[in-house]
Amino acid sequence: MKLLSKATYLFPLLLVACSSAELKHTIDLLADSQVKPLSKTEIAAGLREALLQGISRGSEQASQLNGYYKNPQLKIPFPPELRKIEKALRNIGLGSQVDKFVRQLNRGAERAAVQAKPIFIKAIKSLTIQDAFSILKDEQDAATSYLKRTTSASLRAEFLPVISQSLSEVNATKYYGALVSRYNKIPLEKKVNPDLDDYAVNRAITGLFILVAREEASIRQNPAARTSKLLKKVFGSQDN
Repeated sequence: MKLLSKATYLFPLLLVACSSAELKHTIDLLADSQVKPLSKTEIAAGLREALLQGISRGSEQASQLNGYYKNPQLKIPFPPELRKIEKALRNIGLGSQVDKFVRQLNRGAERAAVQAKPIFIKAIKSLTIQDAFSILKDEQDAATSYLKRTTSASLRAEFLPVISQSLSEVNATKYYGALVSRYNKIPLEKKVNPDLDDYAVNRAITGLFILVAREEASIRQNPAARTSKLLKKVFGSQDN
């Protein structure tokens, strides 16, 4: 009531002292000062919009050419448990083939990333109001953690055949088989043949969540990243 009384008192003075543009800005400020508290529906809708924005940008970045391969945070390297193989192959002059395999491994992940968006959208649509409150008030990566809990199993199920096909189409499986075959012919070395598809799926999914987490952090911390009135209202309410 005090705010309204003060505004009523100042309004005639503003009419005289302000230009039309200044007056409009002042009226907007007065209106903003009386914004209604966030409703449960707005919070849920805001969180869904933020998640959709994050997964859209994340999956689009990952599925671009070099989305994985040229991104140091996402790039899928030669399987770590096979570094001994990598070193041995480079030592016998097969470094270029190792590099080609790694490039094609990342190409497979880039192709598979296209499949992620529908899976994420399904999880976002099932977001409850209680989930939304928890995400808004929780840690800075709470939305990403929610998606990990609700989509990881589905992502693996969807990614595995896509990754397998993608790796085959870009000849990564062929290169991998050739490299392992060459390594297994090296005298006195232990024979190896780990599951390439499983390794690629795990790394591809990890990379997607890195991008989603980055988008979530941006929306939470950077007002300019809130591209709609709803995002501004929901996440602005959490700014200190």
